[in-house]
Amino acid sequence: MTEPNPSAVPSAGRIVIVMPTYNERQNLESIAGRVRTALPEADLLVVDDNSPDGTGDIADKLSEADPHVQALHRTEKAGLGKAYIAGFGWALERGYDVIVEMDADGSHQPEHLPSLVGALDGADLSIGSRWVRGGKVVNWPRSREALSRGANIYTRIMLGLSVRDATAGFRAYRAATLRTISLSQVESTGYCFQIDLTVRVANAGLRIVEVPITFVEREHGASKMSNSIIGEAFWRVAQWGVARRVRRNR
Repeated sequence: MTEPNPSAVPSAGRIVIVMPTYNERQNLESIAGRVRTALPEADLLVVDDNSPDGTGDIADKLSEADPHVQALHRTEKAGLGKAYIAGFGWALERGYDVIVEMDADGSHQPEHLPSLVGALDGADLSIGSRWVRGGKVVNWPRSREALSRGANIYTRIMLGLSVRDATAGFRAYRAATLRTISLSQVESTGYCFQIDLTVRVANAGLRIVEVPITFVEREHGASKMSNSIIGEAFWRVAQWGVARRVRRNR
């Protein structure tokens, strides 16, 4: 795992940004516009989990106005992991070469997209990291920062990862990477999904790089973080850690 500082997107390939949404009406139009400006050659797929605030309608209007924007509507809120799996499947079926994960709430800055995607010239997965040199967070309460740092330390210790921000949700995959790691077997639904895929990529012997980003706390709407999401992550990492130690001791 290294910390590159690339400035260009990969030399070839079709790129899609997969952006799950649930009640992001106040943020979607603005963030979509910034995405299209930052990486105009890429497509944007909005995966909406039947948002009651009308986010899906905004996604449809954006799609009608811009052929680079598509909307995928799901029937219910089934968790971040399920939304991403649906988006990944859509992208893989259509032959995209690079698939990006990105939040719709403004915390992930679209202006980082060129460096994040460009890092794939030397990697199979690039992660927009808050906790490597040059990375930072803006407007986060100390309790939230402590939770994130602690979760990543816990993950590194339990799973033997060198990745410093395994919980990060701003990342880019080569399509071949996603085809390698058995997406159909992924059961994680909350933010643990990010750790799950990081572990799968590492266990497959593929190369992971971290790109420093500035993470900005959302200005509009409510965070989706909850005690159940935190609990899922803690419990699953513990299970994976125990299984790892059992395998090593055989």
